[in-house]
Amino acid sequence: MSSESDISLRDYYEDFIDEILTTEIIWGLKNDDGWAVCASNDFEGHETIPFWSNEKDAQKLCVDEWQDYQPSPIPFDEFIDAWLHGMHEDEVLAGINWDEDLVGPEIEPIMLIEDLLEEE
Repeated sequence: MSSESDISLRDYYEDFIDEILTTEIIWGLKNDDGWAVCASNDFEGHETIPFWSNEKDAQKLCVDEWQDYQPSPIPFDEFIDAWLHGMHEDEVLAGINWDEDLVGPEIEPIMLIEDLLEEE
C-alpha cells in the first residue's frame, strides 16, 4: 500500500474517532434481517461490520446489495460496551468510515476501544 493510501486511511480513522467523540453516536447499516456485515478486504476468513461517524456517509452505502438497509444510530456507550467487546469475542473486525467502494480502515475492536478511551 502506498504512503498516500496509508495517510488517507489514517485520516479516515482519526476523523471517525474525533467525530464520534463529539457526537457520541456511531452509525451502522440495518435492515429487517439485522446489521450489514461483509467479508474483510484485508484479512481473509474474517468478517467486518462497517461503521460511520455520521449518517450522511453511512447513507451513501445504501445502494446495490445494501439498498434495503438504512443508517441506524448506536449510542457511544453501547458501541463500546456491547458492540466492540462482542465483536472482539467473535473475532469480527470494525470497518471505519468506508467509502462507496467499501474501502477504508479495518481494525480489531479491542484496538478501537483503546483508541476511543485514550482520546475520551
